Amino acid sequence: MPPECQLFGTLGCHLCELAEAELMPLVEHGLMVELVDIADSQQLFDSYGLRIPVLRRVDTGAELGWPFDAEQVVAFLR
Repeated sequence: MPPECQLFGTLGCHLCELAEAELMPLVEHGLMVELVDIADSQQLFDSYGLRIPVLRRVDTGAELGWPFDAEQVVAFLR
C-alpha cells in the first residue's frame, strides 16, 4: 500500500491544478492524498508560498517539488 501524502497548494493556483491532475490516476489506484491549502496557515504560507505545489510523504516527510509527473511520483513513493 502506498504511503499517505499531502499536496500543498492553494485555490486558484494553476500549477496546483496540474499537479492534482497528475496525481488523480494514482489516487484512483489507492494513493491517499490530502490537499492542504497553505492559505489556512501563516507557517505553511511562509514555508511553501514560493514553492507550491509540493507533494509530501506523511511517513518520512520527504518532499517532491513541482514539476513532477506520474512516473516521478511513483519513484518518489518507493
